[in-house]
Order: sequence, then structure tokens, then C-alpha cells
Amino acid sequence: MRHVREGQIDRAKKIIESGEKTINKKKQNDPKRFIKTDHATSDGEVANLSVSYIDESVIADEEKYDGFYAVCTNLDDSVSSIVKANKRRWEIEECFRIMKTDFEARPVYLNRQDRILAHFITCFIALIVYRYLEKKLENKYTIAQILPVLQEMDFMKYEGNGYQPVYTRTVLTDALHEAFGFCTSKQIVPVAKMRNIISQTKK
Repeated sequence: MRHVREGQIDRAKKIIESGEKTINKKKQNDPKRFIKTDHATSDGEVANLSVSYIDESVIADEEKYDGFYAVCTNLDDSVSSIVKANKRRWEIEECFRIMKTDFEARPVYLNRQDRILAHFITCFIALIVYRYLEKKLENKYTIAQILPVLQEMDFMKYEGNGYQPVYTRTVLTDALHEAFGFCTSKQIVPVAKMRNIISQTKK
């Protein structure tokens, strides 16, 4: 953090030297937060000219927190619980990324509120199913690996015989079969067996 701030201070000095007129427009991480401008003399009289300089008090105030990572929360819990929850914040951010990118939850081309709600409920259910798959596979595979394989796991139905897999058997498909206790990639799956597999998914 210190080296980032030092770079921002250098930029603030250059802003002062250039005589930029927008010095007072400051944002949270804007180098201009280190700049102070006086519009009055030491006697309190209004001056015609303004003088800008680096405000050392702002630098000193930020330096007090170097090496610390502050967390602001409304959780009414112990410090250890809050720290533990904060460490898993990346998982929440990853969930939103998966929803937006992999599940293409947005943009939403719907107008009615009930349809918008149904759309996002479907996306959240898909996310729950994916997280369940992820845990069953012992976190060895990513969404980018799992999703395409699931989309390609299709079958061709032979009337009176059963279902023949038309997808390529891989290490991941084997892992999926092992995790859920059945296999559909080695041979034609009889109709009765396929019905049994489907019934297991409804339990």
C-alpha cells in the first residue's frame, strides 16, 4: 500500500506543478486527496490567488493504517467469525461471476416481474446444482471444465433397446459417474436402467 500511495503523491505533486484547475474534485483513491488549497492569507483575509500544496496531515493519517486490512461490517458477531466470513468473500464474488458469465444470467430480455423472477430463480438453482457437483468432485474441476461436458452428455435412443451415449468418454465423465454411483458411457443403457437413474435424481 505504501508504494501505491507514494506513486499517487508523486502524481499529486505533478498536478500542483501543472496548475491544474480541477484540484478540488477529489475521489477516494484520487491523488488529489493529498492536495490542499488555501484561498486566504495567514491573517484570514481572502486572497486573490490560491496556493496548492501537499497536505502532510493526510499522508500521516493514511500511514497509520499501513500493514492493516480494515473490514467494515454490520455483522453482530465475534471477530474470529467475521474474519472467517470475510476470507470466504471471494466465493460470493465468484458466484456472481459464474451467474453473469457462465450461466449468462444477464442481460435479461424480459419485462414482466414474474418472468424476471422465474429467470433468476432458475439461475440460482443452476448455481446450487453446480456447487453441489463441485463438492461431489472434490473441487478438482472448474465451471469452465464441468459445464461444457454436461452440455455434451447426450444420448441416442434406440426403440426397444435403450440409450446409446453420443458423447466422448473422458476423465471428467468418469469422475461424474463415480461421484453419483452410475455409469452411462460404456455401453447402451437399457430403458429400465435409465428410468432407475432418473428416479434417483428425484430423491
